[in-house]
Amino acid sequence: MSLPVRERSRRPGGGRHRRPVPTSLPPDAPVLVLAAPGDVSGVATEIAGVVRVDHPQIEVRLTPITELAESLPQGREAVVVPLLTWDDPEVMAEIATIVEAAGTDAVVTEALGPHPLLAEALHIRLAERGLARADRVRLLNVSSPVDAVILATVGGTRAVQAVQPTAVLLASRLTLPVVAASLDSEPGVPMAAERLRAAGADRLAIAPCLIGHEAPADLLERAAAGIGAGHAEPLGAHGSIAELVARAYGSQLAT
Repeated sequence: MSLPVRERSRRPGGGRHRRPVPTSLPPDAPVLVLAAPGDVSGVATEIAGVVRVDHPQIEVRLTPITELAESLPQGREAVVVPLLTWDDPEVMAEIATIVEAAGTDAVVTEALGPHPLLAEALHIRLAERGLARADRVRLLNVSSPVDAVILATVGGTRAVQAVQPTAVLLASRLTLPVVAASLDSEPGVPMAAERLRAAGADRLAIAPCLIGHEAPADLLERAAAGIGAGHAEPLGAHGSIAELVARAYGSQLAT
């Protein structure tokens, strides 16, 4: 029998976290523009939907980066939030160039990570697949189903370096070794698996530090099969992703 997974409530301002956005905003408040690399169908649409439900006071626009210029409002401020887990320099530069060329009152936030909420969401995704303890507080006496975790990203060395803080945060939650690796180039997943197994970690799992639109699904599946490991699902429209989007928007309101 699988253990229940505790997931953060999607209700903003709940628990120990402060409300990321005021409950009411003036009619001319900045538009929240979600900029997604690639296709905006599927997971990106789901994330936008969660943000709209949790924060109906915000006008949310979802756009692929290639159509960002058309989505920026004229004569009104906007906050552009990239749907990325790390500050990919090529993507961020493309967004900045489009915003500057459009000549609108828009600011661009940083990517959504690293952040403790990402580590929390990664933990929950692993637990949903039976690859981690479901509750790090109540179940500390239960042995872990794996010996170590590979935090997978795409983008090579720069991406691996960028998600290192998230790897540290996840390792702290799981009390297990966590090594970052790239799915599409070196330093790759096979190298990380070899390193972990040389240190005595036989049972491995892959936690994709991906929202879901950054890479083809079979890339993750092939990487897991290649090292004989299980893998969690991408972060997707997890409540923590929607909260990070709202926090990015709210931080610009505060300034």
